[in-house]
Amino acid sequence: MNLPPPTSLAVRGASRFADLLDALQPAAALAARGYVAYAFFASGLTKLRDWETTLALFTDEYQVPLLPPAWAAVSGTAGELVLGLGGRFAALGLSVVNAVAVASLPEIAPAALQQHLLWGALLAAVAVYGPGAWSLDRLLWPRLAGRSKPPAAT
Repeated sequence: MNLPPPTSLAVRGASRFADLLDALQPAAALAARGYVAYAFFASGLTKLRDWETTLALFTDEYQVPLLPPAWAAVSGTAGELVLGLGGRFAALGLSVVNAVAVASLPEIAPAALQQHLLWGALLAAVAVYGPGAWSLDRLLWPRLAGRSKPPAAT
């Protein structure tokens, strides 16, 4: 019996494993977008449920640069609610919301900072690599951009 060399088996095994990971990319991208979307959407809903407290926080607690507190409250809440499941543009917008949230707090708990860093990393991945094959962007962008073929799935 003639067996293939061990390096050939290792290369084939590694190639199959890489193919499996490639097949999981759309699901991973969707899970990342869903995780971040849930966090931001839930935060936006919380702000809407108690708008007086939201305005008080933006007036007294959060130190949002360049915007009056009421504008900051409206734009932050709208960004959290609208941008959650979007693609690259939305990821960049939520990155700004995320960065402003961290910068506007004079003191932030280490656990909260870690959460914001995780969201930032996931948003950066969506911005750089795209939202993946299982996204509205993948379906709609070619039609909006006038292309006959959609961009390559990532």
